Amino acid sequence: MKAAVVLGVGPSKGLGATLARRFAGHDLHIVLGGRTAESLATVAAEIETNGGTCTPAVCDATDESAVAALIDAVPGTLELAIYNVGNNTPGRISDMSLDYFEQSLRLGPVGGFLFGRATVNRMMKEGGGTLLYTGASASLRGRKNFGAFNASKGALRNLAQAMAKEYAEHNIHVGHVVIDGPVGGDKIELGFPEYAAKLGEAGTISLEGIADAFEFLYRQPPRAWSFEVDVRTSQERW
Repeated sequence: MKAAVVLGVGPSKGLGATLARRFAGHDLHIVLGGRTAESLATVAAEIETNGGTCTPAVCDATDESAVAALIDAVPGTLELAIYNVGNNTPGRISDMSLDYFEQSLRLGPVGGFLFGRATVNRMMKEGGGTLLYTGASASLRGRKNFGAFNASKGALRNLAQAMAKEYAEHNIHVGHVVIDGPVGGDKIELGFPEYAAKLGEAGTISLEGIADAFEFLYRQPPRAWSFEVDVRTSQERW
């Protein structure tokens, strides 16, 4: 059996769920990692209804033993691992608590390290695989009022790039997808409906389009690997 794990699966209309459904269509058994059992059960039912197989697993991305157990529990051969954890953490540095800043880092490079370390240790034993990280425009540049998020995503990108160079010789393809702009999913549409209405459909990035970028990296042969793909709408300024 060939398998994939996606850590950071939330609502059905979200990136983690979209990625899980997409790769279930590649005849991969999907291990769904996320914080909420109810959300995982919903996504698992969707995958199984469409003929796929999956295993939901509640997992805290910042818990070392939980992440290690998640990777160990993936059945068969681990072909693909996706780290899709982390929410936007806005705020002025002068008003920010240490706990708030540290939590942003824990969801970014700390969780990414725990997940990546467990993944590459397993993939090296199994002959290789693909490890992909979800990034943002904050991965590439600092922005006023987003210092914590910039620090987290920037560090995660540097970690991913270091791993890409460190583990290529073990046939492990490490990649990073920069999502530059608002995503057309439940986080915006339900959490910020007025903002979503102002943007309109054309102003938000398609979930399926982002999944295309992950699939592109996953399909690349060893003689033509990319580290990074960036995705935005035609309206986004960059």
